[in-house]
Amino acid sequence: QVQLVESGGALVQPGGSLRLSCAASGSIFSIYVMGWYRQAPGKQREVVAGATSGGSTNYADSVTGRFTISRDNAKKTVYLQMTSLKPEDTAVYYCFANVRGGTAWYRVDYWGQGTQVTVSS
Repeated sequence: QVQLVESGGALVQPGGSLRLSCAASGSIFSIYVMGWYRQAPGKQREVVAGATSGGSTNYADSVTGRFTISRDNAKKTVYLQMTSLKPEDTAVYYCFANVRGGTAWYRVDYWGQGTQVTVSS
C-alpha cells in the first residue's frame, strides 16, 4: 500500500554535487521519520541521514557538513542534497520511511528500490 520512489542518482566527479529525491505514496496517515541509507559492495549498510516530522535531522559522521536532508511534508517527499562528493560516497542510495498507514495505530518501515550514485573521475 505504501511506495517510495527515489530519483536523482547519477555519475558525478569528485567535489561535485547531486540532489536525491524520494516521494512516498499510498495509504498513509502520517510519516514519522524519512531518511536515506546507502549500500556499497562489500560494505555494511549505512544510514546517512534522517528527518523527523517535527523537523529534527541527524547525519552519519561520514557525511556531516556535506549532506543536507530536508522534507516537504505536504508532498510526502524527502530530499538529500549532497555536496563535496567523494569516491567513497559511491553506493546505491535508498530512501526509507517510518509510516503509519491509514488504517493502523502502529508504524511500519518502508524503503524504496534505490538509486545509484557514482563518484568518479
